[in-house]
Amino acid sequence: MPTIAQRLMGNPVMSAVYERLWRPTFTRLFSLGGTGTAEFDRAFTAYLARPGDRQILDVACGPGNYTRKLAENLDGDGRCIGIDFSRAMLARAAEKPSPRTCYIRGDAHRLPFPDESFDTVACLAALYLIPDPLPVVDELVRVTKPGGEIAIFTSVETQFSRLHTVQAVGAVTGYHFFKRHEITDRLQRAGITRVEQTVIDQGQFVLARKDQS
Repeated sequence: MPTIAQRLMGNPVMSAVYERLWRPTFTRLFSLGGTGTAEFDRAFTAYLARPGDRQILDVACGPGNYTRKLAENLDGDGRCIGIDFSRAMLARAAEKPSPRTCYIRGDAHRLPFPDESFDTVACLAALYLIPDPLPVVDELVRVTKPGGEIAIFTSVETQFSRLHTVQAVGAVTGYHFFKRHEITDRLQRAGITRVEQTVIDQGQFVLARKDQS
């Protein structure tokens, strides 16, 4: 049965609210109203959006907020592909076309791309809403080229999120609180040796680099 979060993400009204209001507000909620997570998110995204002739994949892209940012400075044949399971979110994303972005519908557990297809693979502010999320991490690694990078912004379990009420809300809505080393350990088990993790308030930013063959 779909979670509350999944049903909301499939709603056309929610796709508009998510893009304009919920996404920026929710990032601030990671810092419980502060600005730390939002500020690091801007810096993290700016790094991933650096100039270059690169192929980027934005997994669980929603209405394309990050997809468009990641494509802004690409040159040459560079392109950012956004993939999401929600038709409503993808329809919203397609309303703002760009020559360097495109969107496809697909399941993050089975990304429809060959091994080693992308220079940068990102899953930003989305993994915590995907049921059975850890196999998705394996897929992010699979489609990353040797020498490429995997970027993840997601939740992390803290003293606050371990509160019974907060856990209860997470269970009802389908929101997953990742343990401190759950993501980094999964990346390492998938063969990634270079992993950096930055924890800010209720969120974590992970940047991992795939070894050259």
